[in-house]
Amino acid sequence: MTTPGSGSTVPRRQLGRKLRELREARQLTMTEAIAALEWSKPRLWRYETGQVPIHPNDVGVMCQLYGADTALTEALKELARQSKSRGWWQDYADIPEWFQLFLGMESAASRIRHFESEVIPGLVQSPAYARAIIVAAALAGEPSPEVVDLRAAVRQKRQQILTRREPKAAHLEIILSEAALLRGFSSQVMVDQLSNLLALGERPNLSIRVMPLAAGLHKGFHGPFVILEFPRETSARDPEPTTIYQEHPTGSLYLDKPSEVGMYESIWNDLDKRAADQIDSRKLIGDIKERWSRE
Repeated sequence: MTTPGSGSTVPRRQLGRKLRELREARQLTMTEAIAALEWSKPRLWRYETGQVPIHPNDVGVMCQLYGADTALTEALKELARQSKSRGWWQDYADIPEWFQLFLGMESAASRIRHFESEVIPGLVQSPAYARAIIVAAALAGEPSPEVVDLRAAVRQKRQQILTRREPKAAHLEIILSEAALLRGFSSQVMVDQLSNLLALGERPNLSIRVMPLAAGLHKGFHGPFVILEFPRETSARDPEPTTIYQEHPTGSLYLDKPSEVGMYESIWNDLDKRAADQIDSRKLIGDIKERWSRE
């Protein structure tokens, strides 16, 4: 079943993964498949990566080419029908396709680990900080007030995964560089943001830890990343694999191969060993908040 709040994202990715496995088992390259299907390469790629919904008829055509039996074909067609469900983010304009995919995965995740080196992560941003960072991050000129309002509203909506009751609220673990606490905007915005971190850190499903500058060089120098883990429900369908998400100015990267996930687990373990514990992190956040309040 689709995880409530995840919209069509999880069934789309599960369907795309299974279709890719069928193609590879048939020893067909993507080039050979698109030639036989008379499709474009982007179309097949979007299907296999879960970027867009797949019509059940297209699933039938692919299954026929890949030699799937009737029972499997019908099961995958049903999964395609589930992929038509809407996520809350589809009520908002101006959200790029690549970020819609992330929003669906974030909504479906049961555990989220996030390392950030320069800014406060979106899931724990205060409204004022969110608006300030949206303006600062714009690459094509300052966004209009309407665009800022929309993006800030999406950011606040995302945070509901931390307080929801059904499904169970996600467990969020954050490690952020001390630099993210020191670099910011006005003292008013930063005091509000750091107060927000201290308040959120009291929730049982949140862990907010700081990587002190004094900790020296660590494996996080490769850049920010998110590790998304999903519920392991008993069903006939394969569970959604742990996925690494990295965001870039023009898009995003999703990694879910065991070797890729293992590499980022190693990076996280290094960060986990070097970061201050929650008690010391709260003290450091509080101290920096007091410094901001005096400016």
